[in-house]
Amino acid sequence: MAQNIVILGGGTAGTTVANRLARTLAQEIEKGQVEIHLYGDSAVHLYQPGYLFVALNMRDLHDFIRPQKSLVHPRVYWHEQAVQALDLQHHRLKTEHHEVSYDILVIATGSVPNFDFVPGMAEATENFYTPDGAVRLRDRLTRFTEGRILIVQDMPHKCPAAPLEITLMLDDYFRMRNLRERVEIQYTYPIGRIHALQSVADWALPHFNERSIHYETYFNMERIDPERKVVLTMDGAEHPFDLLISIPVHQGAEVIRRSGIGDELGFIPTDRTTLKMIGEEDVYVIGDATNLPISKAGSTAHYQAEVLVKNITDRIQGRPETTPYEGKVACFLESSLGAASFITFDYNHPPHPAQASEMLHWFKGMYNELYWLTARGLM
Repeated sequence: MAQNIVILGGGTAGTTVANRLARTLAQEIEKGQVEIHLYGDSAVHLYQPGYLFVALNMRDLHDFIRPQKSLVHPRVYWHEQAVQALDLQHHRLKTEHHEVSYDILVIATGSVPNFDFVPGMAEATENFYTPDGAVRLRDRLTRFTEGRILIVQDMPHKCPAAPLEITLMLDDYFRMRNLRERVEIQYTYPIGRIHALQSVADWALPHFNERSIHYETYFNMERIDPERKVVLTMDGAEHPFDLLISIPVHQGAEVIRRSGIGDELGFIPTDRTTLKMIGEEDVYVIGDATNLPISKAGSTAHYQAEVLVKNITDRIQGRPETTPYEGKVACFLESSLGAASFITFDYNHPPHPAQASEMLHWFKGMYNELYWLTARGLM
C-alpha cells in the first residue's frame, strides 16, 4: 500500500512543499509507493505581499492571483475542500463528506487576521492584510487629501516589517501628490521601540525623523470608537484619526483552534530544528502555523520547505532525517515608492539591513513575478 503524505493548506507553504515532494519522490510516486494529497479551501492562490502594492495603487490585485490548480504539480492530488478537524491520535483528517487517513501529515494552515480582537476595529479600520481590504484602502487613499492617518498594530502578525513599509511608502505617496504638508502620519508600536527587531528599528528611525513621521511606542489598544474616530489605549489616552490603518493580531487557522492542538492563539507547538509538532513523530508544521519565535513570512516558509522536503524524502527513501532548520528568514524592506533595503537572519545571526537603493526595490518587484516559480517548487 502506498504511503500517504497529506498536506493541509494551499498557501505558499503547503503548495511549495507538495510540488517539491512531487519532484524529489517522483520515482516512488510513479511506482505507486507514495501518494501526495494537498488540501485547501480556495480555488485561487494569492500572493499576499502584493497587497501592499495594491493599497498604494502600484499594482492591480489581479497581478497577484493565480488559479491554484495551475500551480500544483501533476503528481499531486489537489483537493479543493475544507478540512473540518484533525484527529492526530488516529492519523485522520475529517472533511465535510469523508475522513482521510495519513502516514505523514504536513500542517501548513497559515495564520489569519482577527479584526474582532480589539473592540471596534472591524468597524473603524482600513487594512492591507486582506485582498478586499487592500482595494478598499487604495480607494480611501485616493480620496484622502488632508488629515491624520493613524497606523496601529497588535502582535503577533505576519509580515512583521510591512507596517514600517507602508508608513514610509505613504510618506512618499503623499509627497508625490504634493499633499504631504496636509497629511499627518502617525505610526505606533506596542513595545518600547518601533519594531521588535532592534536593528530594524534602528534602520527605520532615521527615516522617520528625516521625514517628520510621528511615532509612539508602548501603544496598546483597548478599544476603538468608530463614531468619535478615536483609539483608546490601555493607559487611558485617546488618539484621534481621520483614517485608521490597522494591523490586527493574527491567529492560527480555525481548523487548528477547533481541533485543540494549538496554543491560545491557535499556533502549533513545533520543534525549532526538525519542524515536527512537539510530541508527534509523523506531523510536520511549516510557515505561519508554527509557534516558532521567528517572522511569519513567505520567505520563512520557503526556507523551511527546503528542510522539510529533504527530511521527508530521506525518511521515505530509508535515510535518517538530519537536516536542521536554522531559523533562516529573508525580507525586503521598502523605504519609499522607489527604494528598498534587504535583510537576512537566522536563530544565531541578527539582521543587518542593507542600505536602501533603487536596485533592491526593483529586485523586490522582480521577486513579485518569480514567486510563482517558488510556489511551483522550482526555486
